[in-house]
Amino acid sequence: MKAVGIILAGGSTNRLQSLTARRAVAAMPLAGTYRSIDFSLSNMSNSGVGTVAVVTQYSSRSLNIHLSSSKWWDFGRKQGGLYLLNPTITPENAHWYRGTADALIQNLDFIKERHEPYVIVASGDGVYKLDYNQVLEQHAASGAEVTIVCKRMPEVDTERFGVLQLDENNRIVSWAEKQTDDPHGEKIINCGIYVIRRRHLIQMLEEAAREDKYHLVTDMIIPHLSETKIMAYMLDSYWNNIASVESYFACNKDFLDPQLRQFFFKEYPVIHTKVDDNPPAKFNSSARVSNSLIAGGSIINGSVTDSVLFKKVYVGDRSVVKNCILLDDVYVGDDVVLENCIVDNKARISNGTHMVGDPENIPILS
Repeated sequence: MKAVGIILAGGSTNRLQSLTARRAVAAMPLAGTYRSIDFSLSNMSNSGVGTVAVVTQYSSRSLNIHLSSSKWWDFGRKQGGLYLLNPTITPENAHWYRGTADALIQNLDFIKERHEPYVIVASGDGVYKLDYNQVLEQHAASGAEVTIVCKRMPEVDTERFGVLQLDENNRIVSWAEKQTDDPHGEKIINCGIYVIRRRHLIQMLEEAAREDKYHLVTDMIIPHLSETKIMAYMLDSYWNNIASVESYFACNKDFLDPQLRQFFFKEYPVIHTKVDDNPPAKFNSSARVSNSLIAGGSIINGSVTDSVLFKKVYVGDRSVVKNCILLDDVYVGDDVVLENCIVDNKARISNGTHMVGDPENIPILS
């Protein structure tokens, strides 16, 4: 089925602390060589969605550089392709995007000019693999006005997600959005992926604009649950959201599982990313590495265990890196001990530094 894709990648969050001081959440590095947005972009391309718009706003330079060539996701084409939609000051509008719905409203002309019957709206910070055609097929067969991809999650943090209740036909009947009350047990959460008929989305956005409503979920979906047929598509494979330090750290560590790497990066269709021409990682005679991902361009002299090292990381003599995430271009000097830490890109760790963090409260070094 024909659809146009829109990836919401303009948001910011304090939950990632200093990691998003210079980059959007959608630009966060993952699994050694990837970015968060690669997953949604690849899912669009792999599902045959030929026109995709990425809505950017907050600290977008790193994200824009990553998306500067669309060929990596097969969007270099004459018809359709990849579009970057930034907030624009005009005689009619002097606002930045004030919410997810407002981001779509300010780009309503783009949606109206398309001819595809459906729109897929996806968050740029979700880590998953999904054939959107399956969601489109269920959407059309059910007669739904909106279909939302959901997942059953054990003991999920309800302060970060919308928690849904479904009837026996998978219709969404109630929705608690980011509640502090956290009853224990498995919950059905919103994965931030929406399929909507394009004409219906235009009507929803025009109504929201008239009423000065700015948010897709709280203003356009939840108030209309009773009179609008909103269905759930249940995702049964891996999904994660990286919009907190804890979830970001855990998600990177998940990729130490070879079966998960096989699922995302070896099993067709694979997740794509922008490729850098780095040499293979170099392990000198003193290097000791176990259960770790080491990206290209890195040089290892010390010990690395249960860690993810991104591109061009240097680990000095007699240094120990354990249960850590080291982003691009990190330099770790000699006789350093790092444990339970995230080290931001281009950080320099001086000789003899000892930093053993708390696994429940991961420190960020920069």
